[in-house]
Amino acid sequence: MHIVVFSQYHTSPDCPATSRHYTLLAHMAKTHRVTLLTTPAWRGQQLAQEFPWVPAGVEIREAQVAYDNKMGTARRALAFAQYAAWAVREGLRIDKPDVVWGISTPLTAAWAAAQVARFRRVPWVFEVQDLWPSFPIAMGAVPTALARRQLYQLEKRLYKSAAHILPLSPDMARYVTDLGIAPEKVTTVLNGTDLELAARATPAVVENLRRAQGLTGKQVILYAGAFGRANGIPELVAAAETMAAADTNAVWVFLGHGFYEPLIAAAAARWPAHIRLVGGQARHQVFGWFALAEVSVVSFLGLPVLDANSPAKLYDSLAVGTPVIVTNRGWTKALVDEHGCGWYVPAGNVAALVAQLQSLLEQPEQVAAAGLNGRRLAEREFDRQQLAQQVQQILEAAAQQA
Repeated sequence: MHIVVFSQYHTSPDCPATSRHYTLLAHMAKTHRVTLLTTPAWRGQQLAQEFPWVPAGVEIREAQVAYDNKMGTARRALAFAQYAAWAVREGLRIDKPDVVWGISTPLTAAWAAAQVARFRRVPWVFEVQDLWPSFPIAMGAVPTALARRQLYQLEKRLYKSAAHILPLSPDMARYVTDLGIAPEKVTTVLNGTDLELAARATPAVVENLRRAQGLTGKQVILYAGAFGRANGIPELVAAAETMAAADTNAVWVFLGHGFYEPLIAAAAARWPAHIRLVGGQARHQVFGWFALAEVSVVSFLGLPVLDANSPAKLYDSLAVGTPVIVTNRGWTKALVDEHGCGWYVPAGNVAALVAQLQSLLEQPEQVAAAGLNGRRLAEREFDRQQLAQQVQQILEAAAQQA
């Protein structure tokens, strides 16, 4: 079977980003022909050279379309349009696929997949990584009512035309079915994590990292991920500075890059003993950082659309036995409550976050128990090897509908 994949952002485990599709593509390329239509946007951001840029057996075609998270709205929109136009042309040139797999974000990548599927008269599967256009609209990136209406109409047409839809969280799935899409056409496939990479975070690796970073004897609170506008970073910095002023034994470590990096850097300069800014780490190295932390924080703004998020850092933290604090009221809150692997603090409530953290750091037994619960949950439900098999079966079933 020939699977053609439309994904504007390809990453490898050598990049400072989740490499979900690297794992999924590697699994499928063992038994199927896989062609990936993407861009080299992340190629220059590889921090190591341990993994090939694409898994063995995957055919790659790259559009020379630049993209960076620091781009403004207009420049991002141009990049989205450029990739979509190239992807449609390229999708009509390559050997005919048996099934097309379109990955959003952005929504334009899914649109390109749908056009190629229609012209080639093959089914397509729509993977929903984030709720577009709801997310950019909530962030104020779509200023006109006409544009918002057109994007919502496009979104619904894509859901209807897809043979199957793969949202990354149960809240995303509910959003799709609430639009009138048949539930049997929708399957939640969680973001998941790479357990074989998590296993590299051995006690020896973690202890070496702790010593190298001067964190021996410290209680580490970790935020790892994008420092973007949607991540509630100013509130985390405020919490870190509040705890620093109290001169506790805690050290906040911010791992990543993004819009609020200067804000974090300034706080780290004011409180070097209590706040650290660490650049992005390769995917296969980030697990050691999660493992040395007492607790990690998975934060977003208090916007309803963000409650549906399926953040990689949640899964990665639990995979190494580090419990999480979440700030979303949606499915992640329900998850940590049900499985006893973390705690919920309302988004933007700095005082509540500080109080929760101070309480936890005084109860290491409770933290350890929650971490063990999280590790067991990750092993049972978040293994990307199992998720890859699930996605492959859905693609195979879709192809048979042709």
